[in-house]
Amino acid sequence: MGFLDFFTNSEVLLSEKLLEILYILMGLVLIYTGLRNAFDKSNPHRFGSAFFWTVLGVVIAAGRWISPIANGVLIFAMTIPAITKKVSKGASRLPSKEYMEKMSDKLGMKIFIPALSIGIFAILFALFTDLGALVGVGVGVFVAMLILMFFSRDNRPTTFLDDASDMLGTVGPLSMLPMLLASLGAVFTSAGVGTVISSAVGTIVPEGNVNIGIIIYALGMVLFTVIMGNAFAAITVMTVGIGAPFVFSQGANPALIGMVALTCGFCGTLLTPMAANFNVVPVAMLEMKDKYGVIKNQLFVAVFMLVFQIVYMILFK
Repeated sequence: MGFLDFFTNSEVLLSEKLLEILYILMGLVLIYTGLRNAFDKSNPHRFGSAFFWTVLGVVIAAGRWISPIANGVLIFAMTIPAITKKVSKGASRLPSKEYMEKMSDKLGMKIFIPALSIGIFAILFALFTDLGALVGVGVGVFVAMLILMFFSRDNRPTTFLDDASDMLGTVGPLSMLPMLLASLGAVFTSAGVGTVISSAVGTIVPEGNVNIGIIIYALGMVLFTVIMGNAFAAITVMTVGIGAPFVFSQGANPALIGMVALTCGFCGTLLTPMAANFNVVPVAMLEMKDKYGVIKNQLFVAVFMLVFQIVYMILFK
């Protein structure tokens, strides 16, 4: 389906059209980042950085209208500068530390309103519209931008573009990790990994012992999330391999167990550098000396919550 056909087709849901617009906007931000790097002489690897961000922007903005083979070639080519460490960050355009401290003192707790608005709009759109939470997040981002522009006249559209470019440069190629890991979960499911896991677990778990099944289901969610960095990618594989045959089929409540098993996976999110947006971005943004500092501080919380949730599932299954 062509570009115009997609947006004029009455069979395509409004939510899908709006999401596609958001993807196009995100792609344009990435292309801007690439162009900015191309002309930034302070970046020691400006051409490799420009190639990486520009190609990623093209894939995200126009991937729907590019053939699967072309998409694959672009993604493969994009990884070359990342693998060869030719993606770096040039000069920052962030305001001075003194200016940021001044604005922080001026705004106080109001500084959290823009971030809070993103979550509020996501919830409102999920509960009261058919557009979905993701569209709500996009709307919330634009509302947050308007609020920040109201807070200070120094905040212009170019300010947000430069801030986005700076953050992408700080995080680097790891910013694409969540997308790749989500795709990996779909690939694993299609490849029948869940069936293989089910066969392996069947030789260990006593038949009919739902409690053992729950424990292995929860621990499997943690392990696969640690490997893939994404609990949403792990849940389909583990539910097919363990949840359905060893827990749900034994009479456990699918809604309760499935929901809590997913949050068990989130315990794994707290323990892995593969969850780059949670555990790598803060390290980069805060310039922490210990690259595993975030994970170490989350270890106790993750283990405590995992044990609590396993006990909860066993008691209320």
